[in-house]
Formats: sequence, structure tokens, C-alpha cells
Amino acid sequence: MKTYLISLLLLIASIASAQTTISGKVTDQKGEAIPGANVTLKGTYDGTSSDADGNFAFATDETGLQVVSIQALGFKTQEISITCSGQPVNLKTALAESINLLTAVTITAGAMEANDEKKSVVLKPIDIVTTSGAMGDITAALLTLPGTSTVGNDGRLFVRGGDASETAIYIDGLQVGNAFGSTASNVPTRTRFSPNLFKGSFFSTGGYSAEYGQALSSALALNTLDLPLRNQGDISVMSLGGGYSQTLVGKQNALNASGNYYNLAPYQSLVKQNFDWEKSPSSWDSEISLRQKWGNAEKGRSGFIKAYFHTEGNGMTIWQKVPGGSAGDGRGDRVQLNNRYSYGNISLKHSGNKGWFFYGGMAFSHNRDKFNINLDPIRQINQLVHTKAVAVKDFSPQFSLKNGLEWYVKSYSEALPNANLKRRYTDHQVNHFIEATYYFSNRLIMVGGLRTGHSSLANQTWVTPRFSVAYKLENQGQFSFAAGKFKQLPEEKIRVLQTDLRNTAATHYILNYFIVSNNRTFRAESFYKIYDNLVTYKGLPANPKNITQNGAGFARGIDFFYRDKKTIGGTDFWITYSFVDSKRRFANYETKVQPSFAPKHNGSVVAKYFVSALKSQLGTSWSWNSGYPFNNPNLADEMQSKTKVYSDLSLSWSYLPKPNVIVHVACSNVLGRSNVFGYRYASQPDETGTFQSLPISQGAKRFAFIGLFITLSKDKAANNLNNL
Repeated sequence: MKTYLISLLLLIASIASAQTTISGKVTDQKGEAIPGANVTLKGTYDGTSSDADGNFAFATDETGLQVVSIQALGFKTQEISITCSGQPVNLKTALAESINLLTAVTITAGAMEANDEKKSVVLKPIDIVTTSGAMGDITAALLTLPGTSTVGNDGRLFVRGGDASETAIYIDGLQVGNAFGSTASNVPTRTRFSPNLFKGSFFSTGGYSAEYGQALSSALALNTLDLPLRNQGDISVMSLGGGYSQTLVGKQNALNASGNYYNLAPYQSLVKQNFDWEKSPSSWDSEISLRQKWGNAEKGRSGFIKAYFHTEGNGMTIWQKVPGGSAGDGRGDRVQLNNRYSYGNISLKHSGNKGWFFYGGMAFSHNRDKFNINLDPIRQINQLVHTKAVAVKDFSPQFSLKNGLEWYVKSYSEALPNANLKRRYTDHQVNHFIEATYYFSNRLIMVGGLRTGHSSLANQTWVTPRFSVAYKLENQGQFSFAAGKFKQLPEEKIRVLQTDLRNTAATHYILNYFIVSNNRTFRAESFYKIYDNLVTYKGLPANPKNITQNGAGFARGIDFFYRDKKTIGGTDFWITYSFVDSKRRFANYETKVQPSFAPKHNGSVVAKYFVSALKSQLGTSWSWNSGYPFNNPNLADEMQSKTKVYSDLSLSWSYLPKPNVIVHVACSNVLGRSNVFGYRYASQPDETGTFQSLPISQGAKRFAFIGLFITLSKDKAANNLNNL
């Protein structure tokens, strides 16, 4: 019995001596303790969790070479090899933070996104089509965002003291030539593309990525839908025309085709117009898009290819009075326009193995304008070809590198057939860009890029660096800073007169604060922009002489954005305000002046209220600015006058009598305010020495719209907003 007890004690002692105690402390890379970390011996049930001070300890009977795994929420898993020999093992480990792209800091300086996938967005895609006063126009909705100016006699995007030509527009990463419809002077235009095409947009008011170039002020990147949800047909019947769209969806592909016709003649016969129309604007358009998906994302290889083609035609004839003169039996100049436009692109993206991602494609734009001004015909053709190939490599969760190559072919021609005169040019541009993104942590990101380019026509090579950084505070929003240099060749109507003109230039500095909390968004941004090498000339814009690039200027200011979906039940509203102090010497001005397209104070209020009992959404928007500068030749100096304050209050009502039927009614400028955007002056003084003038005003005091939208599908609850 005694021998048995001694043997048992020796056995217990040998077992105890075989146990290995593993202890230590878990911290982050700053040395701060990480409580609740799981510390386990891989392949066993042995382990524990770290305490409030990050300390842990446990024992194991395993022997030999083992692996300790340490896991904590928000940090990368760390594995450490040890040898279990009965001797205590002490570990001190610092875990690296894991990068979560859904919650990590993002660059918000100069950037405003409309997207359903990211948290740092300002608008959703559906906001673009439901904003009162926008009338379904993409850029009109963007004019309710900070940094933009409403120029009612134009309709294009004017951003932070820049003119409309300083904004570049892209569809699926490929540039669009002549993205706005052709029109007569001082008759506003709109974008050519339906907002229903797009799942999201990235609107940058400055400091944007090295991926985008040839734009001094702004880039608007629109991304089309991938695979729609279902087969459906959409019928639209509107006060201005109508159309039909058919969508067919397969497991891995989709096809959409649509056609529309618009004619303002019936509407303008009922609503008094300030413009003297001989033939009201009318247009047609058709488009087709194809989408094909391949591969399996779970296996690391997948891709998407999209093909899109849009074509349209429009025409109008308008009489425009001449200040201080008479022509055409007192009606002024007769301007007739016939336009044909086509745009197509093929884009693809592919996710490969080992962190590689590829995208790119090719786009083609062709715009032909036939103008007849009185008896003088003018012909203009503008073409753009853009090809692009980009490779992105994720070297780690923290670091990625984007590398891209682009080729542009830009051509422009204009002719006076009666005089047998024609001039044209073709320019080949090659661009390369590289951009690195590094996450120091979920709270700190830095992006640096370099864009280079060469123009065959200007015989010029340029390099433009870009830099952005963002830091996220602890539950208190984030700060972003962006800076960069930007180049843009002059507009084609100037460049065709002097083809060796070189790049104009701008330098951006932007500081941004952004926070989203409890369904409320606040954004504040200050900016400073320096212009150089702007085009200047002598004489009138229609016939410039002595063209040089001696112009310069600046734009500086601050803007605010506040959106609130929480405070007022059932109501979503946002408020914007922008202050822009801009002066530049450009065109035929002898001194630095405030441009007519850059009012100093701009603001807007947009509100939407859903009434469940009425199955309706009520909307309103109010836009205003402090008035447009203009040059009065009857006074000394330049751009010394300013119009009255601009103001427009719009209302809208969307009613769903059935889930698949939407009735939309909208009216702009419901108060009937007579907004003036400037004045046109006679080229010569009258017998009293006075330059006669005419106001540049709206086509009508108000614009009203009524539309009926019906969706046909097996899902009786589907409508044409479901994909947004």
C-alpha cells in the first residue's frame, strides 16, 4: 500500500511538472492595454481572456512547439510560436489595428458623394431625382450643395469661382464630351443623361484625385447601375413629352433600352413666355445599355463589363432682341439650332488574386451643331475619344497603389459655309497617374498622387502633384486637408483660333470638417484657389484679338452644409451656405474682376416630408444668391454693377396612388419673382452717348411640370425609383 501511494504521488508530481504556464500582457501599438483579448493555444481548448489591464495567464499540458493566437476586436490577429517544456512562458505583444473600410476615416476635403454604400455621404442617389426644383436634372440637384453657384441663364455647373468649362464629367470613369445639351445664348440647358441611370456619384469641388485631369475646378464622376433588380417596363407621360424604358435581367447579365420624345410647344402655348420662340425646343433620345457579370467573388476572381450608347437630336428657333438696334422686323436676331449628339462607352472592372483590381474602358463623344444666325450658317463639330486602363494593388490592408494610363483624342472644327471658311484642330493627349493610399489606422489616412500629361498640339508636358490627409476624432467627426495643382487647356472656340495655346493652371488648398451623428450631417469647408495663365484677349468674345495667357486670379471662401433627418418627425431637410470671394483677370478684362458667374453669397434650403396617410412626399427648395456682377459700359471701371438678389422658391408633390404608379407635380419660382442674371449692352453708344441695354432674364416666371410614371412588372409593388 505504501509503495502504491508513493508511486501515485510521483505520477502526480511528474504531471504537474509537465504543465507550462503562459502569461503576459496584450497592448496596442501605443502601449495601451487591450482588455477582453482572446488568448488561446492553437488547436487546443487551452486559453483565457485578458483582464482590464490587458494581463492574462493560463496553464497547458501540451508540450513541444506550439502556437499562441491572440485575437481582439478591431485588431489584427497575432500568432506567436513558443516551446512548452514546463518552464513559464511570458509574452508581451502589441496588436496592430485592423482596417475596416466601412468605418475607417475617408477623405472628405472637396468631396461630396451620393452613394448607398459608404457612410461619409452627403446625398443618396434617390435624393438627386426627388429634390424639389431640380426637375430630374442631375446638376440642378447638385446646385443645392455647397460650393456651387446657380447661373440661371446657363444651367451648367459653376463651382467656387470657376466657369462651367472648368468642370469635367465622367460616366463609369470615362470622360463625357459635351455632357450638356446645345442651346442658344442665354437659354439655359441641362444634362443629357437621365438620373435613373446612376447608382451613385462623386462630386468634387476641388483637390480631387490624380485620376482626374483637365479640369481647373471640379470633377463629377457618375457610376451607372450594375444589375437591376428585375424585369420591368417603365412608361412616362409628362407635360413635356413621354417615353418608354424596358429592362431585362438575367442571372449574370441585363439589358435596358429606352426612347423619349419631348416638345415644349404645347406647354409654351399655355404658359406665357418671356422668350420670343419661332419654334419651341423639341428633342428625342434613345439609349441602350448592356451589362455582363462573370466569375465568383468568393473565389477571388470576378468582373463586370458594361456597354452604353446614347444618341439624341434637338432643335429650336428663337428671336433674340438686339440692344440698341433692330433686325428681323424689330424682333432682333433669328437663331436657329439643330443638334445631333452621340455618346458611347465600354467599361470593365475585374478583381484578381493577390489583391489586384483592374478597371478601364473606352468612350466616344460626337456633337454636331448647325446654327443659322439670321442668314449666316455656322457649323461646329466636337469629338472626344477617351481610353483608360488602371491597375490597383492592395499590398496590405493599410497600403494600396493605383497606377493608370490614359489617351485622349480631342478634335474640334467650325465652318462658315457661305464664306467657304473652315478651321479645325486635333490634339492627342497622353496621361499617366499614380496614387498611393496609406491607412496609418482607422483614424488616419493619407493619399498622395502624381499626374503627368503631354499635349501634341500644345507641345507641352506637365506634372501635377496632389495630396490629401484625413484624421478621425473619437466620436467627434473628422478633419481633412487637400492640396494640389491642376491643369486645363483652353476652350476649343479659343484654341481653334490659336492652336499653340498652353495649359491654364490652378492650385487648390482645402480644409474640411465633417461629422455624421444620429441622422444628422454637418460639413464645413474653407478653400483657397490660385489661378494662373488664364486666357486674355482684346475685343469682343465673339471676335477675340491678340490672344495671350497673361491672366491670373484667385477664389477663396468657406461653405457649410447641414442635413437633418431626426429633429422634425417625418422630415428630411438640408441647408447650405457658400461664401466665394473670387477675382480674376481673364477674357477681355483689363483688371481683376469678380466674374458674373461667381456671386459672393449663395444658399439653399431643401425639405422633404412624407405623409403616409396620403401616400405622398411633399417637397420644397429655396435657392438664393446675392446677385450677379455685370459690366456697365456707361460707368467707369469694370464689372462695377450687380443685379438684385436672385431667389427661387420651388414646390413639388409626389403621389403614389398605387405602388407601381407615381404622379409627380412640381413648380419652380412659385412666387413669380423676376430674376435677372445680367444685362446685354449695345456694341456702340447711341446719339446721346449711352450704351443701350436689355436684361438677361428667365424664359418664364415659373416652370410647371406634371408627370405620370408607371412600372410594369410581375412585382406589382415595383416602381422606377426602386433601383436607386
